[in-house]
Amino acid sequence: MVLLNLALIVVIFKFNDMQYEGVLRKMQTEIGSPIQYYMVFENDFLNVNQVLDKELRIDFIKYQCLSCGLDKPIYRQGFCKSCFFETPSAGDWIMRPELSTAHLDKEDRNLEYEKKVQLQPHIVYLANSSNIKVGVTRKTQVPTRWIDQGAHEAIEIVEVPNRYLAGITEVALKDHIGDKTNWRKMLTNDIDDENLIEWRTKLKQHIPQEALDYFIENNGETNLEFPVLQYPDKVKSLNLDKTPNYSGVLKGIKGQYFIFADNTVFNVRGSEGYFVGLTIS
Repeated sequence: MVLLNLALIVVIFKFNDMQYEGVLRKMQTEIGSPIQYYMVFENDFLNVNQVLDKELRIDFIKYQCLSCGLDKPIYRQGFCKSCFFETPSAGDWIMRPELSTAHLDKEDRNLEYEKKVQLQPHIVYLANSSNIKVGVTRKTQVPTRWIDQGAHEAIEIVEVPNRYLAGITEVALKDHIGDKTNWRKMLTNDIDDENLIEWRTKLKQHIPQEALDYFIENNGETNLEFPVLQYPDKVKSLNLDKTPNYSGVLKGIKGQYFIFADNTVFNVRGSEGYFVGLTIS
């Protein structure tokens, strides 16, 4: 199911050489063969797969912080620096779930928000996008999280009732397997298939005692197919601060990246908070 959160996505996008303007947020996705990508607008949405083999122009206009809405340089995750250190949706526990404290009724920035996010089922998983890595996501974000990482295969290891238990499990497992994606290898499709079921069995012995009862024994791998017509031989990343105007033929979408015919790649999610003009021809 595509998550159409119209309040969060204000990029405007249209065919017929017409340009619209808006602030970038991550693309919404729908699992399929291949995965379907959507840019969601204020009153409509576009299946971005239909833009493949068309010319796409991106023009950076200004910043627009996803929290305060001001034209201030984006610091991280679509927020200006002051908002990044204030908003509850950018707390340290987002990137480091082992720091979660809502299960202790202890506030970081906003306990109501933290309880809503942290006190729900979480999945610890293995995903293979460039190499096998361990990760954590809310159960409601499966398989979206794997799609956003550009994983071509993934499997669940543990399902726990809160973010803290998922976090300490991830910390324990990453002593024995990586927790990072090589985005260049992922985008050039320099990948190998792995037996994730065997990896899950091998890693079981390293799961903390508090989470061991939540180990998942019997589910299989999920395989993902991305809409890519042509993978680049090597990649050069488009940075809108350095190159505010760019045009190229879209050849693929993988993870949260656009892949262009000239080997340029553009991280849509990594450019959240950038107000742009987009033109398709």
